[in-house]
Amino acid sequence: RNPADLLIVAEANNPLQYPTQGVEVQPLKTIIIPGLSLKLNKRSNYLVNLTAQLGTFDVAATVEGVSLKGEGEKHITLSGTQLSALNRQLQFVTYTSVVFHPKTADSVQFATEDYQAFFTIKIGHKTIPKLYNSGYSGEYNITALVTIATKTFLRYDKLKDLIDSIRQYYPTVTIVIADDNEHPQPVTGPHIEHYIMPFGKGWFAGRNLAVSQVTTKYVLWVDDDFIFTANTKLEKMVDILERTTLDLVGGAVREVTGYSATFRHTISVDKGGPEGDCLHIRLGYHHVIEGFPNCVVADAVINFFMGRTDKILQVGFDPRLSRRGHLEFFIDGLGLLHVGSCSDVIINHASKVILPWKKTDEHKAYEKFRYSVQNNISNEIFYFKYRFQCLTSQ
Repeated sequence: RNPADLLIVAEANNPLQYPTQGVEVQPLKTIIIPGLSLKLNKRSNYLVNLTAQLGTFDVAATVEGVSLKGEGEKHITLSGTQLSALNRQLQFVTYTSVVFHPKTADSVQFATEDYQAFFTIKIGHKTIPKLYNSGYSGEYNITALVTIATKTFLRYDKLKDLIDSIRQYYPTVTIVIADDNEHPQPVTGPHIEHYIMPFGKGWFAGRNLAVSQVTTKYVLWVDDDFIFTANTKLEKMVDILERTTLDLVGGAVREVTGYSATFRHTISVDKGGPEGDCLHIRLGYHHVIEGFPNCVVADAVINFFMGRTDKILQVGFDPRLSRRGHLEFFIDGLGLLHVGSCSDVIINHASKVILPWKKTDEHKAYEKFRYSVQNNISNEIFYFKYRFQCLTSQ
């Protein structure tokens, strides 16, 4: 367990002054520890010591009248007869990371004769920012900011309708297509990238492939049987992602009946015993987003969503889910993704109703693959990978 996650309670009337948070050092580097001080009534001698697990202590300068023992070691003692001199010396105490780890923390003990305290020093590399060319020129440049990604299987007719609808509103946005058909057909056109996968590789594997090829700041995920309309305003999705801390925002999918679904869910985990934890999935959302009355914060949304490409890649899609899967991505992203949903960005869903005598061989083959049993892989993921002993959903 990371020491930075440990609960530390500062005792009342403690004469030790120390930093409670905000101390960071890069691996194998040195810093001066800020804020160390001792506040005691007058006595003949003053003594403090510091103890670490992953680093050593030293001083950047010495103060006359203060004795030091343990420089360059994991335990250092400072003592002297003058409190002012000791506190001056504490201003020069350094900490050096000596055990390389790209992201961890050290729990440091700071003690005097009758008191002790603990504080955390975070150890880690600085996060390198990722910059994207937004093409900004007074308004959002969707072509520069967004790539549309989809996965197709046995539905080239639906895919063509999707592409045609996209081009009606966004003629120059890049479309990335992952295709695991047994007999792939060419899908060509300006700003289209068509990637062929092994036959039947699957749904989440296709998501991984498609998103891995995205070079823009945001990726929009759509199913291959969706249809863009005048209400499919990608600018609205970009706007909320640019102006909030959201990592991903879903829209609404309108069926041919006129009903629109957002599939908003909240997800929580209750700590369990040795057999595992309990997962709870509920319809609904947490709260409305200030400044965006049609948008809410949730934990899971529908298959039509835009997200920060780097965050979606960080979570990824479990390729074992080859036929069906959706909520599993958001469970993997719990604690990593800040998710929202906006009901005023709408995409249409092509009709699923096909009369039996009009079903083609492709339709029948698609249904066979789509609704086949996944060899209990969902149970394996929920109860083994996630280590859940129970699951409730409503």
